[in-house]
Amino acid sequence: MMQRRRRSTDGSCRPAGVLLVMSFLLALQLLSSCAKNPQKGGVDTFVAPNGRRIVITCIKHASLEINYRGKEFEIDPVFSAVRPIVDYTDKPQADYVLVTHDHYDHFDMNAVFLLTKNNTQVFLTQRCFNRYQRGTVIRNGETYRLDTDMTLRAVPAYNLRPDHRSRHPRGVGNGYLLELGGFRIYIAGDTELVPEMRYLGRVDVAFLPCDSANTMSIKELCQAAKVIRPKVLYPYHLFFTPPAEVEKALRGLGIEVRMRDLR
Repeated sequence: MMQRRRRSTDGSCRPAGVLLVMSFLLALQLLSSCAKNPQKGGVDTFVAPNGRRIVITCIKHASLEINYRGKEFEIDPVFSAVRPIVDYTDKPQADYVLVTHDHYDHFDMNAVFLLTKNNTQVFLTQRCFNRYQRGTVIRNGETYRLDTDMTLRAVPAYNLRPDHRSRHPRGVGNGYLLELGGFRIYIAGDTELVPEMRYLGRVDVAFLPCDSANTMSIKELCQAAKVIRPKVLYPYHLFFTPPAEVEKALRGLGIEVRMRDLR
């Protein structure tokens, strides 16, 4: 019996069985690569209780983009302070820019300026305003109604450990609770597991930092996840925290964890 052969792209012929084996090995390699490395970037779509779509784009580190009803939200946009370099010139100008605090990996005046059009609302902390001299200062505990079905609340983000308190003092930086059509997104900013997290209420999506040198350790991240109980959790602001260790530690909590390359 003659063995069936297929012509390869380089003009040679290989048995069909060999091609199947090669395809299987390639699939295994891809699966292994995905297990070791978090998904780079990524666009995720959610549906709010009012039926509207919410599109979340993970850009890098602590930089995010959210679109709801055609409204563009840019959170902590930064060009190049943290790799990879982001070209914001190809992104639409924002309707809202949210800045959590004044550190180099969260606040880039050039990026904010580039994303701003005539009617863009920029919400930022007092320290950021002192440097940028534009926008609206929003403080811990303050809430702004952005539209009939959109609200923004600034929540505390700070360090508790005595040797870290000077990096993120209480009352200086913000986290944000953004509610869009009844869908609630918590962007924690640079914070440890602070008591105020217990009073956030329902959270659909949470972005929690895990960088033990500045924010939460992996252990604290797990504790925060248990306190907040978001439906979907994105660990972000990872710096040198191994993503595989973060993912492993979060297993078994009954929370959907989406690993993205947010180092």
